[in-house]
Amino acid sequence: MFDFLTNLLRGQSSGVGIEINPDRISLAQITKKGQQYKLLKYNSIEVPENIFEEGQIVNSEELAELIEQLLKEAKIRPKKVASAVPMREAIIRILPIPAELNDQELRDTVLNHEASLYLPYPKEEVDLDFQKLGYFVDNDDGIEKVQVLLVATRKENTDVYIETFQQAGLNVSVLEINSFSLIRTLKEQLKTYGENEAVVLVDIEFDSTEIAIIVDGVPQFSRTIPIGTYQMQVALAQAMNLPTSKNTEILQDITIPNNPDQTASSSTSSQTWINPGMDSLLKVLGELLDELRRSVNFYLNQSGDKEVVQILLAGPGSGLAQIDEFFTKKLNIPATKVDPLTNLGITIKDELSEMERAGLGTVLGLAMRIS
Repeated sequence: MFDFLTNLLRGQSSGVGIEINPDRISLAQITKKGQQYKLLKYNSIEVPENIFEEGQIVNSEELAELIEQLLKEAKIRPKKVASAVPMREAIIRILPIPAELNDQELRDTVLNHEASLYLPYPKEEVDLDFQKLGYFVDNDDGIEKVQVLLVATRKENTDVYIETFQQAGLNVSVLEINSFSLIRTLKEQLKTYGENEAVVLVDIEFDSTEIAIIVDGVPQFSRTIPIGTYQMQVALAQAMNLPTSKNTEILQDITIPNNPDQTASSSTSSQTWINPGMDSLLKVLGELLDELRRSVNFYLNQSGDKEVVQILLAGPGSGLAQIDEFFTKKLNIPATKVDPLTNLGITIKDELSEMERAGLGTVLGLAMRIS
């Protein structure tokens, strides 16, 4: 069984976090002295198109070579590595279990009985882990229970990540779900919300957007939408008759209009050149918003007394100018961009674009896990 959840919000030991995405591999090493974090290393490297297909690793040997190259450029050879698998590869559930069970009985109940109720494939084919959360009294039967966070991923998925790192000469000490890493980066910010206040974490990555609705620091609902910065870039490029590629730099100069119903601008505007593609880009964002709205409504229908009070925008896609204002207007829920470096009080010398800076949340969370 792999260690997904132990010390979910705490560090472990000296090492590095390595985040693998279809477009880029990123490495971070941080240290903590008192309450202050310091970034010791940050490096990233682009991933060629032949490594991934539909979000899945299909060329682990070349990916391992890229990891070795990244470590060489960073001038580091870590003893311990933390990495993450995408949330779309995981099943995450919160289970109510009678509090009277001892630790061994709880483990047996969760892993051998309850888990099978939520798995769409045989238990032998998955890696399972769980963590006890808080206690509560069930209003339906008056019994004291403990909430248990259950996580499962298919072994064939986790094995690919483990084997890739082994080919690079590394042993993975921690392999978790990427949304957990991002939550760790934001934990101080999440503490400011009450126990009945739900926060929607919207992580806009390269080829997908991961949604986690969080209450009291714990994800209560999760969903992956197959829309990311790549789909935005393709829509924009095609509308402008430009070649499409994995490179999403074209989005860095985009400003989402304050009034998305009127995309035309005057001929003197510096943004005139993007107007032919803005409608196409806004259609993609509109599809993302529709799916997000459905997710929020579904959660609210199930949760009863919870209120969604905030949307936190993370990932590279949150680096688009005025995207927070766009989400706020369309969903009537306050939306705020997440700055992972500011959240942790980290300053860096390198100049990063807004999209690059916004995309650091997961890799910093991995580094925290093993720092």
